[in-house]
Amino acid sequence: MRQVARRSFLRGIGGTTLALPWMESLGVATATTPKQRIAWFYVPIGVVRRGFFPGESEANIPRFSGSRKEILQNVKSPLGLNPLELTSTQKPLERVKDKITFITGMDRAFQEGTDVHAQCASCFLSSAPPYTVTQSAYPLARTLDHVLADKIGQNTPFKTLEFSCNSHNDNKESIYFDNISWYGTEHVAPSMRDPRKAYRRLFATQEINASRNITDLVLEDARSMQRNLGYADREKFSEYFDSIRTIETQVERLEDLKDELSKVKFAEPADAYLPRGEYIRLMGDLMVVALQTGLTNIATFMIGPERWDTPYMFETLFDKPRSHHQMSHNQGKFIDDLLKVDRFHMEQFAYLVEKMDSIEEANGTSLLDNTIFTYGSGLGDGATHQYSSLPIIVAGSGGGKLITGKHLNLANQSIPDPAKERKYSQPTNGLSLNNLWLTQAKALGLKLDRFADSTGEIGQLLA
Repeated sequence: MRQVARRSFLRGIGGTTLALPWMESLGVATATTPKQRIAWFYVPIGVVRRGFFPGESEANIPRFSGSRKEILQNVKSPLGLNPLELTSTQKPLERVKDKITFITGMDRAFQEGTDVHAQCASCFLSSAPPYTVTQSAYPLARTLDHVLADKIGQNTPFKTLEFSCNSHNDNKESIYFDNISWYGTEHVAPSMRDPRKAYRRLFATQEINASRNITDLVLEDARSMQRNLGYADREKFSEYFDSIRTIETQVERLEDLKDELSKVKFAEPADAYLPRGEYIRLMGDLMVVALQTGLTNIATFMIGPERWDTPYMFETLFDKPRSHHQMSHNQGKFIDDLLKVDRFHMEQFAYLVEKMDSIEEANGTSLLDNTIFTYGSGLGDGATHQYSSLPIIVAGSGGGKLITGKHLNLANQSIPDPAKERKYSQPTNGLSLNNLWLTQAKALGLKLDRFADSTGEIGQLLA
């Protein structure tokens, strides 16, 4: 009865506080070298190439194709580093142009016989090469964010954080269409989608004490029960204790930050409908502050799900809800509307990049300077379903490790002989996307020789 009463008492505890950025006048900085962070901004269903890629503004508008075998017009830029000239879709990045690198010529291998959209979302950061995973329809294994967490996420309250801007509650598709972060094959890392729930999970310091008390109760009950178990069950309980200790460690790290988390006011989000842009920016604000305050060094941010035909109300663009996926299959009819959606997504990315760049850190650099923040999609074009020539923009330099202010073209400007292609891939004309992930991982100090089907790091991207 005593335990029941204690649990009843613990049920309603909550709080509302957040953390200060570093300020020189406060003299509270304990380190002169800020931590490196990494985050991804995932855009579903590809982009309209006419607006995104240089040299393609007059290219033919592609028809829908499910074959993934069509290669669209190549980017008309010399190989290697080029001056950065923003295209019409990229114009929102003008104010932070010197802090980004536009990368073209990145391709992704595709495992034939599985769904296009599910694979491009779930496998965007996957560490598995095609046809190496037998227990899944997709080449899906531990994703890069969790691989990196073992290196740079050990001392933060949250090793990784996953954010999603899919506010729909109808399960139109499986989890493979709606998550880019995975602990391992078939083990998804659930995303935070409700701003209020995300706020309370991250920044309610009074709930830290509640979590501590609840964890103590669980451990107390478990230890009491363990004394009456046989050998096999004690082995199972050993695994259980490991899970609880993980929670315990997280709570301890949150307690270490509690004083800092009480210094800045950040209003708890209202329980009300938000226009699409405001909703995305609010979720982005939560991610940025989590990176700023040291709650995590690693985050994924999914702007929306793949192929989910439930329409969104893009309040600033259209007067009625629209389905991004359905429009993408008829570019000839909806080209102007699709360009507006692409620009809208880029505006949200630019908002977050500028916000990061406005936050000063202890050594005078900005949060953006110490972060690698990648915009990308698993499709190069939504109509053709192509996995080649993906839209990739990298903002920030990860503490000076990567170049910025350039256009890096990695395409070889020729279409290869299909007979020489690997069995699992469409014809490609560029470099594996996993070379980029390998380069970013090594820039953050991870000692890797290979990531998925990478063939080496991208030396031209390194500062």
